[in-house]
Amino acid sequence: MPLVNMNELMAIATKNNLMLPAYNSTDIQMTLGIMDAFQRAGMPGIIQIAPTNIKVTGYEYIAETTKMAAKHYVTPFALHLDHGKTLDDVRQAVQAGFTSVMIDGAALPFEENIRFSREAVDFAHCYGVPVEAELGALKGKEDDHVSEADCHTDPAQVEEFCERTGCDSLAVSIGNVHGLEEKPKIDLGVLAEISKVSPVPLVLHGGSGIPFETLRAMRPYGMKKINIASDLRQAYIRAVAARYEKNHNEANLASVLLDARNAVSEMAYELAIEINKDVLIGKFSEQ
Repeated sequence: MPLVNMNELMAIATKNNLMLPAYNSTDIQMTLGIMDAFQRAGMPGIIQIAPTNIKVTGYEYIAETTKMAAKHYVTPFALHLDHGKTLDDVRQAVQAGFTSVMIDGAALPFEENIRFSREAVDFAHCYGVPVEAELGALKGKEDDHVSEADCHTDPAQVEEFCERTGCDSLAVSIGNVHGLEEKPKIDLGVLAEISKVSPVPLVLHGGSGIPFETLRAMRPYGMKKINIASDLRQAYIRAVAARYEKNHNEANLASVLLDARNAVSEMAYELAIEINKDVLIGKFSEQ
């Protein structure tokens, strides 16, 4: 069965010098579309879902349906909780069978983030489940709005944070943003400084909208996981919308959802190949 622990997936990525595409899912059609893409590319990757989207399916449902579907695939992938905001999020995901979790304490002061993340690590590690933590920068209080793109992880805090939390990977802020409303301002210099001191693999959130050459330039600096959500969601929605525009009386829901699944798969495949095309060899891409 290709559903594996995130640590195993990270080892595969390191061996092959890959950056793992981590795609956010919402329902079973998106999940299957992502798995189709991994299979087609012959490339490992990550299916992840955030608590804001779990309400569509539930932790146990998404875990069980993913395990069942995995029997029909051979390319390894992990099932990851994205942006767990509470310890209960982490507990539910771990107990449902997720093979990796993220605890997001980035909005907390440094010491509180450490304590919060450590609790999640202590629980998840009892089940052998790796934990991604996040060390970002607090936004300023002076203005009504401060762009995420102006927030950077402090390299001086990285080593201490990782050692004290025991996290297995670290999401960092280097000018990346969530969603497509703001323009990222990637600072590779900050990433280079972080990579010098980080004892764990690094994760980039908000991969949608960042030029591929910029993403590929992160490879030498320990970046192993690239999170992408908006690109796939838009592909899904546009596929459904296209069917409606073609026929306002469309009622073949199965056909519409298959179109959406294929659109997600195509987008996921193209992104995975583009992110890694500078290191791909025959066994990881269509020749």
